[in-house]
Amino acid sequence: MSKEAIALKAKQVEDIAEKVKKAKSVVIVDYRGLTVAQDTEMRVNMRNAGVDYKVLKNRLVLRALNNCGFEGFEKVLEGPTAVAFGYEDAVAPAKIVAETITKTNNKIAIKGGIIEGKQASAEDVNKLSKIPAKPVLVGQLLGMLTNPMRSLAVALSEIAKKQSA
Repeated sequence: MSKEAIALKAKQVEDIAEKVKKAKSVVIVDYRGLTVAQDTEMRVNMRNAGVDYKVLKNRLVLRALNNCGFEGFEKVLEGPTAVAFGYEDAVAPAKIVAETITKTNNKIAIKGGIIEGKQASAEDVNKLSKIPAKPVLVGQLLGMLTNPMRSLAVALSEIAKKQSA
Protein backbone atom coordinates (compact mmCIF):
# COMPACT_ATOMS: atom_id res chain seq x y z
CA MET A 1 0.00 0.00 0.00
CA SER A 2 1.36 3.41 -0.90
CA LYS A 3 2.19 6.13 1.61
CA GLU A 4 -0.61 8.27 0.18
CA ALA A 5 -3.17 5.50 0.71
CA ILE A 6 -1.97 4.91 4.27
CA ALA A 7 -2.13 8.65 4.99
CA LEU A 8 -5.66 8.82 3.52
CA LYS A 9 -6.87 5.93 5.68
CA ALA A 10 -5.25 7.48 8.77
CA LYS A 11 -7.08 10.75 8.01
CA GLN A 12 -10.38 8.88 7.58
CA VAL A 13 -9.88 7.10 10.94
CA GLU A 14 -9.10 10.46 12.56
CA ASP A 15 -12.26 12.03 11.04
CA ILE A 16 -14.44 9.15 12.27
CA ALA A 17 -12.88 9.38 15.75
CA GLU A 18 -13.66 13.12 15.87
CA LYS A 19 -17.29 12.42 14.96
CA VAL A 20 -17.52 9.77 17.69
CA LYS A 21 -16.10 12.20 20.26
CA LYS A 22 -18.51 15.01 19.27
CA ALA A 23 -21.63 12.83 19.01
CA LYS A 24 -24.11 12.41 21.85
CA SER A 25 -25.03 9.05 20.33
CA VAL A 26 -23.69 6.76 17.64
CA VAL A 27 -25.94 4.09 16.12
CA ILE A 28 -24.39 1.28 14.07
CA VAL A 29 -26.79 -0.14 11.49
CA ASP A 30 -26.91 -3.14 9.15
CA TYR A 31 -28.59 -1.46 6.17
CA ARG A 32 -28.90 -4.53 3.88
CA GLY A 33 -32.25 -4.93 2.20
CA LEU A 34 -33.30 -1.30 1.86
CA THR A 35 -34.46 -0.11 -1.51
CA VAL A 36 -32.98 3.11 -2.84
CA ALA A 37 -36.24 4.94 -2.06
CA GLN A 38 -36.31 3.64 1.53
CA ASP A 39 -32.65 4.52 2.05
CA THR A 40 -33.19 7.99 0.59
CA GLU A 41 -36.20 8.59 2.87
CA MET A 42 -34.18 7.54 5.93
CA ARG A 43 -31.25 9.77 4.90
CA VAL A 44 -33.59 12.76 4.46
CA ASN A 45 -35.09 12.13 7.92
CA MET A 46 -31.58 11.89 9.38
CA ARG A 47 -30.47 15.11 7.69
CA ASN A 48 -33.60 16.95 8.89
CA ALA A 49 -32.89 15.83 12.47
CA GLY A 50 -29.26 16.97 12.34
CA VAL A 51 -27.92 13.42 12.19
CA ASP A 52 -24.82 12.54 10.14
CA TYR A 53 -25.44 9.15 8.46
CA LYS A 54 -22.65 7.45 6.51
CA VAL A 55 -21.77 4.05 5.10
CA LEU A 56 -18.25 3.41 6.39
CA LYS A 57 -15.64 0.67 6.17
CA ASN A 58 -15.71 -1.61 9.20
CA ARG A 59 -11.93 -1.61 9.71
CA LEU A 60 -11.79 2.18 9.72
CA VAL A 61 -14.69 2.46 12.19
CA LEU A 62 -13.12 -0.21 14.41
CA ARG A 63 -9.78 1.64 14.49
CA ALA A 64 -11.52 4.94 15.23
CA LEU A 65 -13.53 3.38 18.07
CA ASN A 66 -10.39 1.77 19.49
CA ASN A 67 -8.64 5.16 19.31
CA CYS A 68 -11.54 6.62 21.33
CA GLY A 69 -11.20 3.89 23.98
CA PHE A 70 -14.07 1.64 22.91
CA GLU A 71 -13.25 -2.07 22.76
CA GLY A 72 -15.30 -5.09 21.72
CA PHE A 73 -16.91 -3.81 18.52
CA GLU A 74 -15.37 -6.55 16.34
CA LYS A 75 -18.60 -8.62 16.23
CA VAL A 76 -20.79 -5.54 15.77
CA LEU A 77 -18.74 -4.38 12.78
CA GLU A 78 -19.28 -7.43 10.57
CA GLY A 79 -21.11 -7.19 7.27
CA PRO A 80 -22.40 -4.01 5.64
CA THR A 81 -22.35 -1.15 8.14
CA ALA A 82 -23.70 2.38 8.24
CA VAL A 83 -23.17 4.72 11.17
CA ALA A 84 -25.50 7.50 12.37
CA PHE A 85 -23.95 10.24 14.50
CA GLY A 86 -26.39 12.29 16.59
CA TYR A 87 -24.81 15.59 17.63
CA GLU A 88 -27.76 17.59 18.96
CA ASP A 89 -30.24 14.98 20.13
CA ALA A 90 -29.03 11.62 21.48
CA VAL A 91 -32.38 9.97 20.73
CA ALA A 92 -32.81 11.10 17.10
CA PRO A 93 -30.58 8.54 15.31
CA ALA A 94 -32.04 5.60 17.24
CA LYS A 95 -35.60 6.82 16.75
CA ILE A 96 -35.19 7.33 12.97
CA VAL A 97 -33.57 3.90 12.52
CA ALA A 98 -36.29 2.25 14.65
CA GLU A 99 -39.01 3.97 12.57
CA THR A 100 -37.33 2.75 9.38
CA ILE A 101 -37.15 -0.79 10.78
CA THR A 102 -40.90 -0.67 11.43
CA LYS A 103 -41.73 0.85 8.03
CA THR A 104 -39.63 -1.70 6.13
CA ASN A 105 -40.69 -4.81 8.07
CA ASN A 106 -37.27 -5.38 9.68
CA LYS A 107 -35.20 -5.10 6.50
CA ILE A 108 -32.48 -3.31 8.47
CA ALA A 109 -31.20 -3.88 11.99
CA ILE A 110 -29.50 -1.98 14.76
CA LYS A 111 -26.16 -3.62 15.57
CA GLY A 112 -25.17 -1.53 18.58
CA GLY A 113 -23.78 1.89 19.34
CA ILE A 114 -22.56 4.45 21.81
CA ILE A 115 -24.89 6.50 24.00
CA GLU A 116 -23.54 9.52 25.89
CA GLY A 117 -20.01 8.10 25.81
CA LYS A 118 -20.94 4.55 26.88
CA GLN A 119 -20.93 1.45 24.72
CA ALA A 120 -24.47 0.21 24.05
CA SER A 121 -25.91 -3.06 22.80
CA ALA A 122 -28.59 -3.26 20.12
CA GLU A 123 -31.18 -3.68 22.91
CA ASP A 124 -29.95 -0.52 24.65
CA VAL A 125 -30.23 1.46 21.41
CA ASN A 126 -33.75 0.08 20.87
CA LYS A 127 -34.72 1.22 24.37
CA LEU A 128 -33.31 4.68 23.59
CA SER A 129 -35.45 4.86 20.45
CA LYS A 130 -38.62 4.53 22.54
CA ILE A 131 -37.92 7.68 24.57
CA PRO A 132 -40.17 10.53 23.44
CA ALA A 133 -38.62 13.50 21.66
CA LYS A 134 -37.28 16.36 23.80
CA PRO A 135 -40.22 18.75 23.12
CA VAL A 136 -42.67 16.02 24.19
CA LEU A 137 -40.70 15.38 27.38
CA VAL A 138 -40.61 19.11 28.17
CA GLY A 139 -44.38 19.31 27.63
CA GLN A 140 -44.95 16.35 29.94
CA LEU A 141 -42.75 17.92 32.62
CA LEU A 142 -44.56 21.26 32.37
CA GLY A 143 -47.88 19.46 32.63
CA MET A 144 -46.74 17.67 35.77
CA LEU A 145 -45.45 20.90 37.30
CA THR A 146 -48.56 22.97 36.55
CA ASN A 147 -51.12 20.30 37.53
CA PRO A 148 -50.92 20.91 41.33
CA MET A 149 -51.36 24.67 40.80
CA ARG A 150 -54.30 24.07 38.49
CA SER A 151 -55.93 21.75 41.04
CA LEU A 152 -55.45 24.32 43.81
CA ALA A 153 -56.97 27.06 41.64
CA VAL A 154 -60.03 24.90 40.90
CA ALA A 155 -60.45 24.03 44.59
CA LEU A 156 -60.20 27.71 45.64
CA SER A 157 -62.68 28.65 42.93
CA GLU A 158 -65.19 26.08 44.21
CA ILE A 159 -64.77 27.32 47.78
CA ALA A 160 -65.35 30.90 46.63
CA LYS A 161 -68.51 29.86 44.74
CA LYS A 162 -69.91 28.10 47.83
CA GLN A 163 -69.21 31.06 50.10
CA SER A 164 -70.85 33.54 47.75
CA ALA A 165 -73.95 31.37 47.35
